Amino acid sequence: MQLMNPSVPVARWMRRKARHGLRLLSTAGAPFVVAAHGAGSQAPASRPTLVLLFTVDQMRPDYFSRFDKQLTGGLARLYHAGAFFENAFQDHAITETAPGHAATLSGRFPRGTGITTNSLGVQDDRAPLLSGASPGASPFRFRGTTLIDWMRVADPRSHALSVSRKDRGAILPLGRAHEEVYWFAPDRFTTSTYYHDTIPTWMTRFNARHLPQRYAATQWTLLLPEREYTEPDSVNLENGGRNFTFPHQFPSDSSSAARSLIAYPMMDEVTLQAALAGVEALQLGRGPQTDLLAVSLSTTDAVGHAFGPDSREIHDQVLRLDRYLGAFLDSLFKLRDSTRVIIALTADHGIQPFPALHAARVRGAVARYVDLDPAYADLLAGVAARGVDTSALHFAEGMIFVDRSAFARAHVDVDSTLRRFADAVRKVPGVGRVDFVRALAQADTVHDAVARRWLHMLSPELPVELVVSLEPYAYWAGTINATHGTPNDEDAHVPVVFWGAGIRAGRYGEFARVVDIAPTIAHTLGVPPLERLDGRVLMRALR
Repeated sequence: MQLMNPSVPVARWMRRKARHGLRLLSTAGAPFVVAAHGAGSQAPASRPTLVLLFTVDQMRPDYFSRFDKQLTGGLARLYHAGAFFENAFQDHAITETAPGHAATLSGRFPRGTGITTNSLGVQDDRAPLLSGASPGASPFRFRGTTLIDWMRVADPRSHALSVSRKDRGAILPLGRAHEEVYWFAPDRFTTSTYYHDTIPTWMTRFNARHLPQRYAATQWTLLLPEREYTEPDSVNLENGGRNFTFPHQFPSDSSSAARSLIAYPMMDEVTLQAALAGVEALQLGRGPQTDLLAVSLSTTDAVGHAFGPDSREIHDQVLRLDRYLGAFLDSLFKLRDSTRVIIALTADHGIQPFPALHAARVRGAVARYVDLDPAYADLLAGVAARGVDTSALHFAEGMIFVDRSAFARAHVDVDSTLRRFADAVRKVPGVGRVDFVRALAQADTVHDAVARRWLHMLSPELPVELVVSLEPYAYWAGTINATHGTPNDEDAHVPVVFWGAGIRAGRYGEFARVVDIAPTIAHTLGVPPLERLDGRVLMRALR
């Protein structure tokens, strides 16, 4: 697929279309031309000056309803006064942080962005961090454009800031754009040489406040009285069987406390403070152009992995996140006109409960930890005995990568080899299904979500021939913490929320995807995407 490049010729093309009253949109993956501000359409009285995306790492949509009566801050504001899509998904198979963040503002599935796993995300030794930490990071694997590219072609004055605890959470929402991008490593916010030669003065000043170090010798205690939490605080599956009850102590040494911050709710508060400092320093959202702020909040993921989605810790984390977001929005709206801000909130993935806890709750359920090592070892031994170099096969993230040329040189049939492996794997308890990639396109992708998500995952150049999907609530063997990563609904189900002027508040049950966020925002801004998208405009959310 040939992609449009946000270049001067494209900008001239767009200006020419604008003179004729036309704008290019993309819906259901296909671009088309419609009249701008024609019958039944009016330009907004005041163009938004700031688009704000919150990506809450590992946020499940049911956290809003489960804790609704105790939410009083930012989550409550978005939930009750925004357009909340209850049936929304990261509609791809490997539900990890990097692919999920790449989908947020690109409007495209991993097959288009090229970001398929965390390990094939942003790590790049050619772009070392300015803090001296490692590894380096950049978006060099990312393909195509994102919302900020579309915005800057429409108005070169538009700029973006992205802040996260994680490098991939900060980098991927902006794609390859050379904007302001910062993440926490290992005890302060930094960036890589892809973006800057030195840390800008405003971020140096923020780091000099030493907010992470101030938590030394403090505790994470419950925000509300203990009677307000119904979850038990004595589940020894949590946190690897260590320190699984409140309170949770910070190290007494300030350096150790700063490095430990990533596991505590306060990391989100510090991230939001860094974002607010950037808004002030960079004068984002002052207009007349529209700027972009992307904030990825990672602690829900850290707490969810350690303690699980049914824990007292995740309950308290969500309540604290709600308050942090409320304070952030109150501060932001003192700086910027709230009527000219559009907010979207989503997650990069969900999470499944610990298999043992799920089995204890559901009659007939069995805790499954799936071990494919014996079957894979047999596969490698079999091909080696027939003269095939075992490096011709690689199994990772449920995918079998195959070098067909190595099989051809040894005169060994690939397909029959893989069929035998598939037959063996299907017999392993906890395996839900095994699919040949070439057969997925024949599936009913409207009703077969797993097949659809694998198709959305794999770009044609990847030499993946076979994919293994676990049963719902099964984990891969060796997994200690609660986790995600499968194409099952528990891992793929996420919130999609819009808030602001021009947004029609309400609860919407229609099927939506994270890739719909970028085209929907672009539509509200009147900004044409620069390439074919997978997402569509969620018109019901718009006035």
